[in-house]
Amino acid sequence: MFELMFCSLLTIVPDYLYRRYAQGKRFGKEITFFSVWYELRWGITGCLMLTVSLITMIFYFHPTTSSATLYYRTVPIMPVGVAGRVAEVNVGFSAAVKKGDVLFTLDGFKQQAAVETARRKIAEVDATMQTAQADVVKADAQIGEAKANYQQAKDELDVKTELQRRNPGIVAQRDIDKLQVLVDQRQSGIDAATAARQSAALQVSTSLPAQRASAEAALAEAQVNLDQTVIRAGVDGRVEQFLLRTGDVVNQLLRPAGVLIPDGAGKNALQAGFGQIEAQVMKEGMVAEATCISKPWVIIPMVITTVQDYIAAGQFQGGQQLLEAQNALKPGTILVFLEPLYKGGLDGVTPGSSCIVNAYTSNHEEISAKDTSTARKIALHVVDGVGLVHALLLRIQALLLPIQTLVLGGH
Repeated sequence: MFELMFCSLLTIVPDYLYRRYAQGKRFGKEITFFSVWYELRWGITGCLMLTVSLITMIFYFHPTTSSATLYYRTVPIMPVGVAGRVAEVNVGFSAAVKKGDVLFTLDGFKQQAAVETARRKIAEVDATMQTAQADVVKADAQIGEAKANYQQAKDELDVKTELQRRNPGIVAQRDIDKLQVLVDQRQSGIDAATAARQSAALQVSTSLPAQRASAEAALAEAQVNLDQTVIRAGVDGRVEQFLLRTGDVVNQLLRPAGVLIPDGAGKNALQAGFGQIEAQVMKEGMVAEATCISKPWVIIPMVITTVQDYIAAGQFQGGQQLLEAQNALKPGTILVFLEPLYKGGLDGVTPGSSCIVNAYTSNHEEISAKDTSTARKIALHVVDGVGLVHALLLRIQALLLPIQTLVLGGH
């Protein structure tokens, strides 16, 4: 309507003035309700054409959208790696929490039993270690005893061998053979005792420490599983609509316990979806303005920081059927991220609030360039200038938004 009124000032009004003062035609005489469409045909036709052109120019070079929202990511509250029945709930329906605060606890009897089993295993290995150390001491004593017996048999063999050498026949050869067998037997005893000591020492130095390390790893794993039954807040934030109660069954895949909204969520950026036809216009660094339902009568200056390169409507996942293009949903939008131009610009805007956003094309650099022709400079000036119309429309929308919502919307 505003564009039509503006264009009529440039087309219909001059046409009427020419008919009135140049041709002397007056309303009610030559110009009536039935003849006005013929008398002012040039002005009316020009007005319609100019209005359509102006609206097209405004909405293409200065796009607008009402599909803008302060989206925010929530953190699901769920156990990691375990599932079970809730034993204790530490927060209410809505509460502020800090990182590390306990939210709820699961029944951990099985995990506690695993921890106790691992501790008993460590105690068992320690007891075996003491036994092995005693076996080493025992083996040392056995080695000493075997060496003493060997030395005794060796000395007796040496004596009788020397007597036989000096006086052949004084000692029976059978006795010397028996002593030689006894010496060999005592040497085998030393070897056996030495091997027993090495086995016990190996148990003390290698085998039992490895078993203890495995038992400690099992204890650490069991303790981790036990700690996972205590669910804590991963970030500072606020728990909302937390309806978990003692006795509920919680599973990380099927039944999350609730959601945690991090501090500052939805306070930094605004996401808006513009039509696909504006894909060539939307650029990073464009200045924009927004007005939100949760903060009426306020225009928020913003700047486009990111323009998503893909349209969500075109995504698909591999399946068992071929894609059929005509079954696609309605055309998607170009998603852009906007941030306040000034610090604290989104203060007072409730995260998740719906907003209206206008983006404005700026051709200042091209207009200032020396190689830009005069005709193009004029055209670009016109393109930038008509952005004022859209800015005025946004302010009218911001002014009427509470009335439309509260009065005309029936709320």
